[in-house]
Amino acid sequence: MFDWKKPTAQLLGRWQPWHDGHTKLFEKALAENGQVCIMIRDVCGADAGMGNNDNPFAYRVVRENIIAGLAKHGYTCGEEYEILSVPNIVDISYGRGVGYTFTQHDLGEEIHNISATKIRKQMRDEGKL
Repeated sequence: MFDWKKPTAQLLGRWQPWHDGHTKLFEKALAENGQVCIMIRDVCGADAGMGNNDNPFAYRVVRENIIAGLAKHGYTCGEEYEILSVPNIVDISYGRGVGYTFTQHDLGEEIHNISATKIRKQMRDEGKL
């Protein structure tokens, strides 16, 4: 059972769509922290601060894709992780000694080369989007 008082890793993103690279990042964060809060930037149809408006998936669809993607690996929402909808966060500001860290995980070139942009293009080419 997810424990809201336990130390938790935060994954913040658009997840447009959720893919194997995201799953690997989730697994790394889970292994290091014991549980994960996945925050979905609700940006469907909006510019997400990256100079484009390529965010076709609504929050509900993104949430369903995450749950389905992680279920294939044996993970259950409400157990190892929770999902929250958040605004279009484009900056994370902090002061001194805030009690958390920022960690960038090197998941290897193969995983880093997985691109949601390329996945969306392929989905469009195949008429799925």
